[in-house]
Amino acid sequence: MMDAIAGKLEQYMSLLSARQKLVASNIANADTPGYKTKDVDFQFEFLSRVDGAAPRVVEPDLPSKNDGNNVSIDREARLLAENGIRFQMASLMARGELRKMRNAIQEGKGG
Repeated sequence: MMDAIAGKLEQYMSLLSARQKLVASNIANADTPGYKTKDVDFQFEFLSRVDGAAPRVVEPDLPSKNDGNNVSIDREARLLAENGIRFQMASLMARGELRKMRNAIQEGKGG
């Protein structure tokens, strides 16, 4: 069971990392004419992800500026904050699982 939880947490954190890279790229290209925002369908990718497979990158249908660029700094900033909170939560969960495992091992040594 511990392996299943750790595996899911690893997949979740890997997906968060991939999304973070896309958001950073979107922000870096905010002034690039014709650049289209890239993202991942987070829930779909997490629920259907095959181990080790890279997430499918999508271009959300967002309004474009006159130069064809559709990056919204407000949207990207929100995604960065959301991603950070999710990563912190996953890290806390992983630490909790490791703590449980360590406690179980220590109790086994004492008996």
